[in-house]
Amino acid sequence: MSELREIRLQKAAALAELGQGPYALRFEPSHRTAELQAAHADLANGQERDVAVAVAGRVMTRRVMGKLAFFTLVDESGPIQLFLEKATLEAANPEAPPPGAFAQITSLVDAGDLIGVQGTLRRTDRGELSVKVTGWQMLTKALQPLPDKWHGLADVEKRYRQRYLDLIVSPHTRETFRRRALLVSAMRRWLDEHGFLEIETPVLQTVSGGADARPFETHHNTLDLPLTLRIATELHLKRLVVGGFERVYELGRIFRNEGVSTRHNPEFTSVEVYQAYADYTDMMMLTEELIAAVCRQVCGDTRITYQGTAIDLAPPWRRVTMHDLVQQATGLDFNAFASRTDAAAAMEAQGLEVPALADSVGRLLVEAFEQRVEDTLVQPTFVLDYPVENSPLARAHRSKPGLVERFELFIVGRETANAFSELIDPVDQRQRLEAQQQRRAAGDLEAQGVDEDFLQALEVGMPPTGGLGIGIDRLAMLLTDSASIRDVIAFPLLRPEASPGTGEGA
Repeated sequence: MSELREIRLQKAAALAELGQGPYALRFEPSHRTAELQAAHADLANGQERDVAVAVAGRVMTRRVMGKLAFFTLVDESGPIQLFLEKATLEAANPEAPPPGAFAQITSLVDAGDLIGVQGTLRRTDRGELSVKVTGWQMLTKALQPLPDKWHGLADVEKRYRQRYLDLIVSPHTRETFRRRALLVSAMRRWLDEHGFLEIETPVLQTVSGGADARPFETHHNTLDLPLTLRIATELHLKRLVVGGFERVYELGRIFRNEGVSTRHNPEFTSVEVYQAYADYTDMMMLTEELIAAVCRQVCGDTRITYQGTAIDLAPPWRRVTMHDLVQQATGLDFNAFASRTDAAAAMEAQGLEVPALADSVGRLLVEAFEQRVEDTLVQPTFVLDYPVENSPLARAHRSKPGLVERFELFIVGRETANAFSELIDPVDQRQRLEAQQQRRAAGDLEAQGVDEDFLQALEVGMPPTGGLGIGIDRLAMLLTDSASIRDVIAFPLLRPEASPGTGEGA
């Protein structure tokens, strides 16, 4: 690799002597390559079209055959062939110093270099639309070669560590992030068009809240103040509803000090939406309409395929309670258990694990759901009515004691959205958060603390409100047919590579 780099440095020096950069200030393309492909699709094989074009991009392949050469140039929109003919280039550039313009471009340009070319159009006898090059300019000389067999590497994390190379060599990766960008813009557009206002809330917070998650901790030196990175935007968005905004949302980064898996990255993106005078049934309809609309924008239809399975996102979606799902899967009726001991014994008889932290019948219900039901929910399904113990910010169910008005949306076995009829009773909310604080003191590092300022805001008065959170990364996985969350996050968090000869992280 060092020898190849030295050779390219020598070529860069030669280009500089010729006045060819090797690092240009600017170039003005007349077209994207995809525009040319579409506009001149009617050009017949073997024919030329005397239209002046200028394109710029990265050289991906090169073939030199005597007095002819063929390069493949790729810009953001796609590839086009460069047709390089010695006679044409030398006639168009008579002042080029020896050995001439054709020899310069074929000897000094490598795969990976960024160049700009001018010329006309030609369709080769084999049907390849090409730019017949009359002039060229080195824009950036690449000192490192492109990988030969990038996607054949056994270490797939290499693609995540050097995402820039992955993007260069993989059109599929570029399309994944293009779709993700379309997803985000389509979601914002839909919410804006339906009267929601996006307002930013703090990333640095004095009290972490809004979710059961362990926060990242930091410190503000000047204020001598311990802070956490936000684990949710919920509590600040609710303050905005107290303040009079009836429809608000924020789409942004969330930070949770948790493990890494195909579904989890410590830094991820979510959107939270709050609508005054609404409840969780309104949020179900909003969720269906929003995700279906985004899917149409990104994929062209609500019918998609994920990892070989057909998924239909057209509303309405299935609605079923957690109790019913667990009973169907295990035969256990958690409404019939008088105590945690009874529920635990019944679960163990079914071969289910009983974690010590699951200290109530409600928490054991959720455990049974996660162990036996969650992975089976392939088509979009709203799972309704969660135990109050697992939902400290959700309103008590209007007709089912011990439960709250909450749903989670599951698609392809993954939680994709979470919503409540929000708890607006400040007394009840304080009791719930204090119970969370006790769990935290007992060793549950994901339990929430007591946010006194938020409780004070509730005492000022918050209208009945429906709230919704959607995981952007998991939705992007679905709409791009990606198996891992790392495939849809441009720069996922990774453990540093070992330093050579040490076996330790860099």
